[in-house]
Amino acid sequence: MPYTRKLDVLIIGSGGAGLTLALKLAEQHIAVAVLSKFALTSSSTYYAQGGISAVFDAEDSIESHIEDTLDAGAGLCNPDIVRLTVTQGKNSIEWLRTQGVVFTEEENASGQTQLHLNREGGHSHRRVVHSDDATGKAVSLSLIERAQQHPNIQLLEHHNVVELITAATDDANGKRIIGAYVLDSQENKVKTFAAKIVVLATGGANMAYIYSTNPHSSTGDGIALAWRAGCRISNMEFMQFHPTCLYHPEARTFLISEALRGEGAKLVLKDGSSFMEKFDARGELAPRDIVARAIDHEMKKRGIDCVYLDISHKPADFIREHFPTIYQQCLDYGIDITQQPIPVVPAAHYTCGGVLTDDCARTDISHLYAIGEVACTGLHGANRMASNSLLECLVFADRACADILQQLATIASIPTIRDWDESQVIDSDEEVVVAHNWSELRHFMWDYVGIVRTDKRLNRALSRVELLKKEIAEYYGHFRVTSDLLELRNLVIVAELIIRCAQQRKESRGLHYTLDYPELNQSTPPKDTILTPHR
Repeated sequence: MPYTRKLDVLIIGSGGAGLTLALKLAEQHIAVAVLSKFALTSSSTYYAQGGISAVFDAEDSIESHIEDTLDAGAGLCNPDIVRLTVTQGKNSIEWLRTQGVVFTEEENASGQTQLHLNREGGHSHRRVVHSDDATGKAVSLSLIERAQQHPNIQLLEHHNVVELITAATDDANGKRIIGAYVLDSQENKVKTFAAKIVVLATGGANMAYIYSTNPHSSTGDGIALAWRAGCRISNMEFMQFHPTCLYHPEARTFLISEALRGEGAKLVLKDGSSFMEKFDARGELAPRDIVARAIDHEMKKRGIDCVYLDISHKPADFIREHFPTIYQQCLDYGIDITQQPIPVVPAAHYTCGGVLTDDCARTDISHLYAIGEVACTGLHGANRMASNSLLECLVFADRACADILQQLATIASIPTIRDWDESQVIDSDEEVVVAHNWSELRHFMWDYVGIVRTDKRLNRALSRVELLKKEIAEYYGHFRVTSDLLELRNLVIVAELIIRCAQQRKESRGLHYTLDYPELNQSTPPKDTILTPHR
């Protein structure tokens, strides 16, 4: 039987950006469906430890937050977008509080309760609002609970988008979004969702690398979907590697929050000697790209598997109170951080580029929006400053909401869409192909397109990607889709976009560092790398 669901707004992704938008639209009496590829808690938001940057300290200022963000972005931030985002910090935090999010507080000198603020890399002041060391979890669970209770929101878990559906138009964009084909993994059936508005809130693409702090859902789905549909993609060479991921065979994705360094943790070698002062005067609080490259340099120079992050000089009670999640998780792996240093390595953490959007989150396709990590808004430039990401989710969900409400009033009807046709395909008897290609892709991306790059490595990676694309396309054309196959198909496109952007940037800037062009290009004004698909 055909299955077509007609909607006003379809939101793809259940992280902080998607759920914020859903709740804001629902409050305006708009019926919304939110798709989650796996469980609702599988988003990167759920795993975010650090917090949300916002100016609350009397000694801090909006101008200082803007200046720090521009400095971290290495000349590629859009100043107007930075100001727009930063000025909404307080409002965003207060809105989260109305949704039930409880942030860590402290008593000030006058005995009054106020928000406790952490300081992280790149910030000149304490301005990171947090919920202990599990901010993302607190935000995610509160928003999920609110969404589950709202009559205008339908939450659909285990729904993975196969393809966006567009129709030709006479406007400047040339096409508009009309829906999506979606794999219901539990029913093993591709369903048709017709919608007036579609929003990509699918997160980043950091599972393109073998070492990542992200959940396994971060396979760049929204970026690949938008690219195939005809959207421009920007700045994919700027993949942020978090300097400190726990180095342990059973914990490849556990992040050690930057907040530890904000509270005085030192990066050291096995003998206890520090090294960050050799690379930057800010030491452990230098921006993430500098810290990650410093660690990578020390590891390669000395032939070691990891370095160490040591906060054991702080009182044990202080550590357990401020970092309960990290303390317990490390303890579960036999590491008592109150007594010993933590073995750490850099790992892929955040996608600074993505689907090119304007200041209302609109993409190149009419009625298709992108918010959160999937989007390239101009906020992060060449390097995201710590804890600006959740703020961006909140601000651009609000901006998208206002624009969507206006657009809905202009859309008369939802068109009829043909159902998915799988009459010419069969069930796969070669699942090993998917697993093998997945592993190969992530390994060569780590080796050739990682923290330090060269033209030779990038060319080698592109050759491998082109071969994999052909294999995956052939496989996709012959067999029924599975969630693993869809992720692999998306990830190989994202890998190609990362490589092609990196090849175009003939300089080292922010997160993109190449041995062939180790300096900034001072001869021309800095500009974004923008890729345009063949339409």
